[in-house]
Amino acid sequence: MKIAILGTRGIPNSHGGFEQFAEFFSVYLQQNSVDVSVYCSSNHPNKETTFKGVKRILCHDPEEKMGTVGQFIYDLNCIRDARKRNFDVILQLGYTSNSVWYFYLPKKSVIVTNMDGLEWKRTKYSKAVQRFLKFAEKLAVKHSDFLISDSIGIQAYLQKEYGAESNFIAYGATVFEKPNVQPLSSLQLQPYCYDLIIARMEPENNIETIIKGYLKNPTDRKLVIVGNYQNTPFGRYLFDTYIHHSKIRFVGAIYDMEMLDNVRYFSNIYFHGHSVGGTNPSLLEAMATHCCIVAHDNIFNRSILGKDALYFKNEDDLSYLLSIDKNHGDIQEKTHNNIEKIRCIYQWDTIHKAYLDYIKKCLQKKK
Repeated sequence: MKIAILGTRGIPNSHGGFEQFAEFFSVYLQQNSVDVSVYCSSNHPNKETTFKGVKRILCHDPEEKMGTVGQFIYDLNCIRDARKRNFDVILQLGYTSNSVWYFYLPKKSVIVTNMDGLEWKRTKYSKAVQRFLKFAEKLAVKHSDFLISDSIGIQAYLQKEYGAESNFIAYGATVFEKPNVQPLSSLQLQPYCYDLIIARMEPENNIETIIKGYLKNPTDRKLVIVGNYQNTPFGRYLFDTYIHHSKIRFVGAIYDMEMLDNVRYFSNIYFHGHSVGGTNPSLLEAMATHCCIVAHDNIFNRSILGKDALYFKNEDDLSYLLSIDKNHGDIQEKTHNNIEKIRCIYQWDTIHKAYLDYIKKCLQKKK
């Protein structure tokens, strides 16, 4: 079986959730004797032809020169290349900039698409762009052979909106077992003396709501914000507006997983403000690192956390929740329950096996 993974900037991960999944899953496939290739952007810092035995196919990506339009051209280049290689299965991670090229997809390959989140709901986009993304979503549903939803909420949405069946397979994480306080020193942090946000700097992640709620509370802890605040207009706005507050610290993006896991583990409260999308990787990683989680109240977060988190809808809710005691028995129980979810439901090997089993099933059905 020959599988191609499209829709990411490439492996190893230096960008985000889909890239991380592509890295982990492709290595798993290779270790299970599957012929797997991952399409990678020419802008990726790694130029090797393989990564841990996985084939890397570099395609021209003009995004650095052309901006967003370049993403569409990069995806087109990937799809055109895939037509030459006789893949049995093409796994597309997302649809935003590739579904418009559906007519180029190789006819003999089984097209399996992970539908990601509700991209057209993201408030960073203009109304015109939101309409296009809704159209792109429709194209992906119509022209994929099989669909994957990484959230029960997304699965229900696709069924209601399009009458489309999709297979629910969540994202994965690994329980963090070896905390080490030493990595905190480079960020000048003390254990449990700070609260934490890890997110892309986008409006729908409710970062400003969290900041405003934080500033309303007299806590003497710091709010540490991890994310690249320089590469989006909203990120620059947040930095320029709130950097002067002594309680707010922007530390930029961190991709070192050991550092991230320890920063999460030693936080007092972990704020998860994401309001659009499916199973968000950073939420599972927070669950896996024993975090006390305060999450935005929406179907996506509740479908994963259930009763094992505290929820906010606005800055007043959030300000009130800052007084919770991380060591209270009820909070400790929530943390423990989330760890067990990672072990039993969201463990990477379980997720990878579910993907591979489903792909085999799709291939058999197509035949």
